[in-house]
Amino acid sequence: METAGTYTIAVRALCEFTAKAGDLDLRFTPSPTAQEGIAGHAVVAARRADGYETEISLSGDFGPLHVRGRADGYDPRTNRLEEVKTYRGDLARMADNQRQLHWAQVKIYGYLFCSNRGLDTIKLALVYFDIASQKETRLQEEYSALDLQEYFQQQCGLFLDWARQELAHRAARDEQLKAMRFPHADFRPGQRQLAEAMYKASNRRVCLLAQAPTGIGKTVGSLFPMLKGACAHGVDKVFFLAAKTSGRQMALDAVDVIRHGAPLLPLRTLELASKSTACVNPDKACHGESCPLARGFYDRLPAARQSALDITNPPADGVAFLSLDRETLRAVALAHDVCPYYLGTELARWCDVVIGDYNYYFDLSAMLHSLTVLNDWKVSVLVDEAHNMVSRARKMYSAELEHASLRLLRKTAPPELKKPLDRVHKLWNQLEKEQDVDYKSYATLPEKFMIALQTTAAAISDYMAEHPTHHDPELQEFYFGALLFGRLGESFGDHALFDIEKTEGARASHADSLLCIRNIVPAPFLKPRFDSTHTTALFSATLSPWNYFGDMLGMPESTAWVDVESPFVAEQLSVQVASHISTRYQHRQQSLKPIAALMGEQYLRQPGNYLAFFSSFDYMEKAANAFAERYPDVPTWRQSRRMDEAERAHFLARFTLESRGIGFAVLGGSFGEGVDLPGARLIGAFVATLGLPQINPVNEQIRLRMDAIFGAGYDYTYTYPGMQKVVQAAGRVIRTQSDQGTVFLIDDRFGRPEIQALMPAWWSIDRAAVPVVSA
Repeated sequence: METAGTYTIAVRALCEFTAKAGDLDLRFTPSPTAQEGIAGHAVVAARRADGYETEISLSGDFGPLHVRGRADGYDPRTNRLEEVKTYRGDLARMADNQRQLHWAQVKIYGYLFCSNRGLDTIKLALVYFDIASQKETRLQEEYSALDLQEYFQQQCGLFLDWARQELAHRAARDEQLKAMRFPHADFRPGQRQLAEAMYKASNRRVCLLAQAPTGIGKTVGSLFPMLKGACAHGVDKVFFLAAKTSGRQMALDAVDVIRHGAPLLPLRTLELASKSTACVNPDKACHGESCPLARGFYDRLPAARQSALDITNPPADGVAFLSLDRETLRAVALAHDVCPYYLGTELARWCDVVIGDYNYYFDLSAMLHSLTVLNDWKVSVLVDEAHNMVSRARKMYSAELEHASLRLLRKTAPPELKKPLDRVHKLWNQLEKEQDVDYKSYATLPEKFMIALQTTAAAISDYMAEHPTHHDPELQEFYFGALLFGRLGESFGDHALFDIEKTEGARASHADSLLCIRNIVPAPFLKPRFDSTHTTALFSATLSPWNYFGDMLGMPESTAWVDVESPFVAEQLSVQVASHISTRYQHRQQSLKPIAALMGEQYLRQPGNYLAFFSSFDYMEKAANAFAERYPDVPTWRQSRRMDEAERAHFLARFTLESRGIGFAVLGGSFGEGVDLPGARLIGAFVATLGLPQINPVNEQIRLRMDAIFGAGYDYTYTYPGMQKVVQAAGRVIRTQSDQGTVFLIDDRFGRPEIQALMPAWWSIDRAAVPVVSA
């Protein structure tokens, strides 16, 4: 049906929908970076005569469609409208369907320009600019305004039914969201406060940091108000971003709960999985000559797209309908013989709620952020378990290069690349020779090395473009590493460290080392992402102190902060500090017997299931051995290094309502957060560490930089990250309002006022309750 309203679409998005056909083809033909593309456009514009117009805003209407975009350039002397495309390699190897897409775009711009300027005819040109040679190739045709009008109307006609469908969906969605009620009879304690803060943040168009205790229903309590706000505040999409797979599943479950509260709610929900997880044919390359799911992908995409969205429509009989989780999406894709991963990226354009990992919006090449900017969407972003954002964002914007990898690559690289690789190797050797210590941090980047690395990356790009069938994983890995290193080098500043760490080979027959641009303050990269949202809400049980997260993540000054009241009371959790034990590194050996005695006596007093957390696998193993030797009859099980999903599930399966024993784990690992063991499945925890990051040269450099920037180097580097892990681990014990449990904080430093200030306000901490047991 046709619904009143206007559907706005970008020229590029319209053409990708109507004019893209043939194979999905991702053979390695490296495209220029964004900076190279901008520079290439500038070079082309600079070559034009005076009066040349650039970045011309254009728009036009067709029925309910409003089509808009920016044409690259117009030469009034020749009456020529140009679309500039930068590239590398042999232009003749460009796929025909890609060329046709480019022509579609310039023809739409041509019509909009003629309509805007009242022209009868116009010359249209595709200008292909070779980044390497700086050479232009111009393909030009002349069109009448009438011919371009016919083409514009034809393309709009191909999209019109879809646009009407989307307008009808949006109207029905907003109508139901407006009438939607909370899916439960009442809010849980604390849940209403969280939901109100979320809605107010959306209403005021500000970001939000929300510290909310586990057990109040944070996922439903955040999704519900953001969906209500989507209707009231004109939001196009809600992105729910999680740190782990379990977080994505909780979001999918929450959507189902909300739908049951409004069974006719036409809410399209999509789960995005990683490419490696979604790939059906990992032994095949992403092009039609290799993978059957890439062959004719764009020809089969329309039917697959419609079939997927039909699943999310409410049926006439009111029966519950499905979200597009990764398994459902995979089934739809295979039924239509298309790639599940790339079907998912296409469906992100048409879904209301998109659930995925942090990287989909926040990393350098974030797909959801790119689509948001391209389509001018108004989006609300929810960041689950946001205490992970600092460490995750640091990794997103850091890069490493290994000299050992370059050594091996030089032996197998094509002859054309020997010279630039040798140049990088020679300068790298010089850096190692000049450094007389194993680790050193530098205030600036080595200019000659960075230039050589950039030159080598360009040479590899050119070679791969000329030899698209050449397959060399090591060369490709080095290339991507060099590109990232160079890109981060362009924005190097106080937010990052450059360091060189010599490895064992450096003291042997030849030098080896690791070069790292280490992002330590993600704020400069994340701030533009927050600015491009309607609102972003970050929530977790451990977001204290709020200024630490605001500083590190680059939150806007207008960011709101809420500390949600806990539904739990002090009587539910006995928090005891074992101040007679030190877990400092130099005291760990002496601590093993007292810790074993403390754990054993507690277990004998109150048998049940416990988790015991330690700062490292080595410390954990020694403590577990000491405990098993003294209490051989108490069942124990241990976390192992690099556990897979099945092994983690087996570890947690030991915690049942009837079982008893102690699980030994590493603080900050798989079992320190995101684990739900209510009731008798877990009645206590022992935390034998403050969780402070290891004191090493890297962390000491970070401490110095944190002190210079924020004036709180030790807290920002050690105290705050460590205590977040402690509170998360202790939070495994009390999961519901009926739970009862005990937490032992084992270290004298837990008694310090500044440390206790970082603990949940509802805890009542007892130092005297822990007896000094015999060793």
